[in-house]
Amino acid sequence: MLERFLAALRAVGPLAELLSVIAGLIYSLLAVRQDRRCWLFGGLSSTILAGLAVQARLPMQAVLQVVYVVMAIYGFFHWSRSGSRTGEGAAAQGTSAPIGRWPWPVHLAWVAAIAVGTGLLAPAIAAWTAAAWPRLDTGTMLASLLATWMIARLRLENWLYWIVIDAVSLYLYLQQGLALVASLYAIYLVIALFGWFTWRARWRQQQAVAAR
Repeated sequence: MLERFLAALRAVGPLAELLSVIAGLIYSLLAVRQDRRCWLFGGLSSTILAGLAVQARLPMQAVLQVVYVVMAIYGFFHWSRSGSRTGEGAAAQGTSAPIGRWPWPVHLAWVAAIAVGTGLLAPAIAAWTAAAWPRLDTGTMLASLLATWMIARLRLENWLYWIVIDAVSLYLYLQQGLALVASLYAIYLVIALFGWFTWRARWRQQQAVAAR
């Protein structure tokens, strides 16, 4: 099964990479709108990227993309259940589930956990792979996992994490001379900024309605 999938990716070549980029952009735009279909495109993008990572002999990136696929499945069903609980109707295309927030001590704890995890994993990754930026690469990977889980749980601050993650990724790819990929992260950065302001406005609206 896996061999057939990888063979199909080799057959289409650059088109697979282009499809993953397009699906990833659609995922980000739909996520801003709180449309649960975003997870379908996110899962598609990550599935393709996992196969490409295996072909490129990047096992850590392949594992990360597989985790993204699992989170996409979880996010889709969680957003679907959340939308039903708010009474918007199961047939709605999107989800209007309430946006939540984490208190700052929770964020500080997670940032500390990411820092510790980076300190523990980065030396091993540097020893086992040819990573050019092992600490930044590891830190962004761990932060991306947290941010993906946060967006699945509809936590407002996920966009602040993505702003930092996308900015660091933009820098990393520019330093490696991959201008095209860097431009993609520049787009992701703009989408993350838009997502923060959009979700914050919705959160404030929800708070105003709840206070009536």
